[in-house]
Amino acid sequence: MGEYLLHMKSEGILEFIIDRPDKRNAVSYEIMNGLQKVMDECTQNDHVKALLITGSGDRAFCSGGDLSQFHNLKTEGESYEMLSKMGRLLTRLAFLPKPTIAFINGTAIGGGCEIAAACDFRVARKTAKMGFVQGNLAITTGWGGGTLLLERLPVPKAMSLLMTARLEQAEALHEMGFVDEVVDEMVPVNEVPLIQMIASKSAGVLKAYKRQLLNRWDTKRIEENIQEEIKQCSKLWAHDEHHKAVDQFLSK
Repeated sequence: MGEYLLHMKSEGILEFIIDRPDKRNAVSYEIMNGLQKVMDECTQNDHVKALLITGSGDRAFCSGGDLSQFHNLKTEGESYEMLSKMGRLLTRLAFLPKPTIAFINGTAIGGGCEIAAACDFRVARKTAKMGFVQGNLAITTGWGGGTLLLERLPVPKAMSLLMTARLEQAEALHEMGFVDEVVDEMVPVNEVPLIQMIASKSAGVLKAYKRQLLNRWDTKRIEENIQEEIKQCSKLWAHDEHHKAVDQFLSK
């Protein structure tokens, strides 16, 4: 478990911490395997009330995919394999039978925002910045985050975040309805009011309300839309425009 930490809190919150601060908590293949494990634990362990995902340190929640690992994926087929692996994980995260919370402790960009979009709730530190910046690298969201953002926000707001690929402050995203609660720097996770109130409820109550959400969603349609999103991204990934943009980014 070198790149992530699992921590079961006494109030029944299972915490998954992306522990790669030197890489700004970027997603690697090991992080993907960790997400698979933590979701297995959530599903099988009746003592788990909710899943909380965060990053280690105070600089980054998650900076998306680790470009040093994924930049060697050049073709549509190669990128599709990686994108669909993470896409399946985020689909599962969105459909998990228990509530999920992203605690955005620092910057969340690209795939980091997609992870946040897959969670039921987003709590952010005041200084956190977030952005679906994929468009700046000549690709789209490719893990299902665009599809899920469009489920969570009114369409014009979601499309504006996706098409401008801009970074926004936590407060602005709170006003837009993407972030549910903004907290000061010094507030520890277990003292965040929203998380405290959720943790104080019984596992059965939380599971029943999550079921109501999943019943409201057309999960088959969402799954198909995520598949289409992954295919479109893998097509764009193979273009020279994307590889040049990543080269420029890495040479900064």
